[in-house]
Amino acid sequence: MKVVIDTNVFVSGIFWKGQSNKVLNLWKEGKITPVVSTDILSEFTKVMSDFKIQLPEDMIKEWVNLILRNSILVEPKEKLAVVKDDPKDDMFIEAAVTGNVKYIISQNKHLLKLKSFKGIKIVRPEEFNKLFL
Repeated sequence: MKVVIDTNVFVSGIFWKGQSNKVLNLWKEGKITPVVSTDILSEFTKVMSDFKIQLPEDMIKEWVNLILRNSILVEPKEKLAVVKDDPKDDMFIEAAVTGNVKYIISQNKHLLKLKSFKGIKIVRPEEFNKLFL
């Protein structure tokens, strides 16, 4: 199943056990395939570099390479204006539409408030994980 994983879920899943980590485990087990764009990868790199828990730069690059090797990279052709409260979050919607995914997994209140877009469900990690029980 193709999904878009929001940066906050990646970061939470890397640093802490919990629902976001379970999402990353589904990815590692091959049950889901993330769809990413260069904008999403750029945000991931920036967030990881500025994060309060400092990882060495080579480890951040390792994560980016892991994501690239084990995801579908898309380059959205169409810019959307869907997330009114935080327009930079439109990158997740754009990747989801371009990648033809079923779910965006996020902890972002601006995205979650939408609930769905063009048949793509926007859900919290715990809600998504219930699909695999």
